[in-house]
Amino acid sequence: MTYRAPVKDMLFNMQELAGLQSLTEQIPAFADYGIDTAQAVLEECAKLNEDVIAPLNWEGDKNPSYWKDGQVFTTPGFKEAFKQFAEGGWQGLQHPTEFGGQGLPKIIGAACGEMINSANVSFALCPLLTDGAIEALLTAGSEEQKNTFIPKLVDGSWTGTMNLTEPQAGSDLAQVRTRAEPQPDGTYKIFGTKIFITYGEHDMAENIVHLVLARVAGAPEGVKGISLFLVPKFLVNADGSLGARNDAHCVSIEHKMGIKASPTAVLQFGDHGGAIGTLIGQENRGLEYMFIMMNAARFGVGVQGIAVADRAYQKAAAFSRDRIQSRPVDGSLPSSGAIIHHPDVRRMLMTMRSLTEGCRAMALVGASAYDTAHHHADAEVRKQAQAFYEFLVPLIKGYSTEMSLEVTDLGVQIHGGMGFIEETGAAQYYRDAKILTIYEGTTAIQANDLVGRKTSRDGGEFARSVAALVEATEAQLLTRGSPAALAVHKRLSAARQAYLDVVGFIVANARSNPNAAYAGSVPYLMLAGNLVAGWQLARALLVAEDKLAAGEDAAFMSAKIATARFYAEHILTRSSSLRDAIVDGADSVTAMALDAF
Repeated sequence: MTYRAPVKDMLFNMQELAGLQSLTEQIPAFADYGIDTAQAVLEECAKLNEDVIAPLNWEGDKNPSYWKDGQVFTTPGFKEAFKQFAEGGWQGLQHPTEFGGQGLPKIIGAACGEMINSANVSFALCPLLTDGAIEALLTAGSEEQKNTFIPKLVDGSWTGTMNLTEPQAGSDLAQVRTRAEPQPDGTYKIFGTKIFITYGEHDMAENIVHLVLARVAGAPEGVKGISLFLVPKFLVNADGSLGARNDAHCVSIEHKMGIKASPTAVLQFGDHGGAIGTLIGQENRGLEYMFIMMNAARFGVGVQGIAVADRAYQKAAAFSRDRIQSRPVDGSLPSSGAIIHHPDVRRMLMTMRSLTEGCRAMALVGASAYDTAHHHADAEVRKQAQAFYEFLVPLIKGYSTEMSLEVTDLGVQIHGGMGFIEETGAAQYYRDAKILTIYEGTTAIQANDLVGRKTSRDGGEFARSVAALVEATEAQLLTRGSPAALAVHKRLSAARQAYLDVVGFIVANARSNPNAAYAGSVPYLMLAGNLVAGWQLARALLVAEDKLAAGEDAAFMSAKIATARFYAEHILTRSSSLRDAIVDGADSVTAMALDAF
């Protein structure tokens, strides 16, 4: 099936919900990046992804990357497509112009990120990790590191990786054993094994820049003793040219249920005398710096969830229009018709569509908050925007990726028995989506962050301020008074109250009874994500009703209203059951004796 980028919906969200115009007016650096520029960029990005990258998605599933004699060979066509991607300037889209980037706001970059991930999530992982490496170096790298490495990462000549996980240390980075030995010339020799390293080895770029967590001898125990090092595949000479091969080698790649074309490497550092690395920032602050990269990646993985969901929706919608099966129950056709006539198929399609559009709106609003937090002149405005963005990140990552599992599952269901057959392609999206809830921090890790850092730490103050914003939208819906607005108001108000009940429960129990608070952490994340996505669709409904009344794009605006109402009546209604499970069901989570499992 041909992929078509949802440019119109992206532009609607950017302009009407995420405040693109305000960004251009309030931030001088973005003055030239209004809706016309955004449309031009998105349309050009759509061409590359629709015509070049999307056709490789199925090929990558059938003929994935493979390892041979220490080298990794990517899917046929990937290397050429990455060359086009890099030459088009897409890697540097939102990075600083001083290093060769284009300096566009993240809100535009996020929309382009959705497109490339919809086109081919395995392919898109390489630039996603490179983006994170660039952000980490911009924040903590020395001037020499920035000037040597960032321009090459920005122009796509080199790519970046993130090296955290080890065989004995998954998400518990306190267990990291990779060691770094200081050398007289100021460099370090790195020794250790890293696993699950996305694009840790490949044939698409001249060099690979590994950002590696390791311990220096004598460092404090636990996470406080971890440092971050820059370890390139090829050493770099003083003039910027590539030098000798570094002692960092891929010894195997994993065989996975999904994202098969993305090589997930096991990297061995120091088997032949020590891999040469340079310290990023200060010793023992590595985890702090790595979290810069990780937060960028977490937002990006949330966008991946939205992207894969949209691709699955497009495929299911196309199939449902073509698949002839049974006469409609209302007798509207004289004989068997396309399955899109059946109410349950339409219910599934609407679930897929509304979840995807709600999460897309949430992510673009989050990207706008990031742009404000990093570029606005007013310090207080920056502070509030940063708090909002940080609150949204676990929702964007956690809710959007869990959402993608539901949507891709429905995509298989709509295909019926054909969905279980690999040749139809529906199953690939389901398999690809599963990893999104796991890497860059599982859903439970996102939920723990939401409970601990984002809710209980300030006594629920910021979480309640988000509810106040939702309540303001409820007032607008009530004033509007249309049947759709009133229907959404009813469900949004109930969901907000359920959310506030849970915030109160979390704050009351986080310290005195932490097992109770954290037993409901994932349901809380799902409730909060559901509320914020539904809130964005409610805002979209208000805009769409105004535009429909003005005679603007009736088909699009009518669909937007219908989508918002469906979400309210079928998705937001889940909030009450989540609330009850969290508030009333905490004790049953830990009631079973451990030896009874």
